[in-house]
Amino acid sequence: MDQLIEIPLFSGMSKGNSKLFSSRCMWREYQAGELIIDHNDQSNDVRFILTGLVRIIIRVAAGREVILNDAKAGDFFGELSAIDGSTRSANVTAITRSRMCIMPAQVFMDILDRSPSVNHIVLRKLTDDIRRLSNRLSEYSFLQARHRLYAELLRLSQPRLGHPDQRVISPPPIQREIADRIASRREVVSREMKALEREGCLEKTRGALILTDIEELNRRIMSGWNE
Repeated sequence: MDQLIEIPLFSGMSKGNSKLFSSRCMWREYQAGELIIDHNDQSNDVRFILTGLVRIIIRVAAGREVILNDAKAGDFFGELSAIDGSTRSANVTAITRSRMCIMPAQVFMDILDRSPSVNHIVLRKLTDDIRRLSNRLSEYSFLQARHRLYAELLRLSQPRLGHPDQRVISPPPIQREIADRIASRREVVSREMKALEREGCLEKTRGALILTDIEELNRRIMSGWNE
C-alpha cells in the first residue's frame, strides 16, 4: 500500500500514523491532458503529486485564463479549499502522466492539528503563494506586455552551466504558452522575442532558449515600472 511517509511533506511522520492516515486517502493516476480539478469545483480534498507534472491555471477578467504555475512530484495543491471549504480557485490539468495521493480535507486538517512541523511548512507555502500572486498581479496591473515577457523568461530560466552571466530555459516553451503566462497574445510574444534576438539578449538553440544578457533584461524590467 502507498504510504504518506513517502511524500516529502510527511517524511517525518511515524510509521504508525503514516499507515493510519494513508488508509483514509485515495491513490490515483491521471493521463496527460486529463482534467484533475476545475475552477469552482465543490471538492475540497488536497492532492499530493507522487510522479508527473501538472499545470495550474487561474481565470482573470472577462474569463481569460492565465497559467499560474507548473507543479511537479513532491508538490501539492488544493489546500485552500480544504482549509476554508470554498470552491476551487483554479483549474489543474495533468501535463504528463501523473500519480497522486488524494487526501480528504478532514484528514489534512487532522494532520495539521497533530503536527506543528507540517503546519509550519503549509503556512510557508501559503505565504510563498501569496507573494507570488501579489507580484504577478502587480506586473499585470503596471507593466506592459514586453516587460511581463522579460520577467516571465527570467522566472522560467535556470543558471546556465559554465556561463554565470547567462540563464537557460530547457525545453523551450511554445510561444502560445508564454502568452498564456503573461496574459498577452502569441503575436506579441513572437514580435518581442525576435526583437530580443536581434538585440543580442536571447539565443535560440534546438533544445533551449538562452538568456544572454541578464543584466539588460533586469534593467528593462526596472524601467518598465517607471513608464
